[in-house]
Amino acid sequence: QVRLAESGGGSAQAGGSLRLSCDVSGALGVSNCITWFRQPPEKAREGVASIYSTGRTYYADSVKGRFTISRDKDKNTVYLQMNSLKPEDTAMYGCAARGGSWCGLVVDRFDYWGQGTQVTVSS
Repeated sequence: QVRLAESGGGSAQAGGSLRLSCDVSGALGVSNCITWFRQPPEKAREGVASIYSTGRTYYADSVKGRFTISRDKDKNTVYLQMNSLKPEDTAMYGCAARGGSWCGLVVDRFDYWGQGTQVTVSS
């Protein structure tokens, strides 16, 4: 069993910051591929940031330079630090995990998902 639990969502003003957390437990851990996704209202889910087993990271162009993904292996937690928030960042944010060596931002590659946490950014 793989369990993912997100926290840290809430409301922020444009230009503000939030930090999301993804607690991972079960058969997979934070040394596996972990990716943050988001789904804005009435839009498709999109990849935001990935952290590979090696610690390499990958970001969507829309968040590059503003968001940072990191992990704490002792706490089995992956973080998404979101700075310089924009209204278009408003979405339900969730983390996902997969086994194997492949990692990235492709939604269909992930089988294990958390419940999500809402982020709302106002002007």
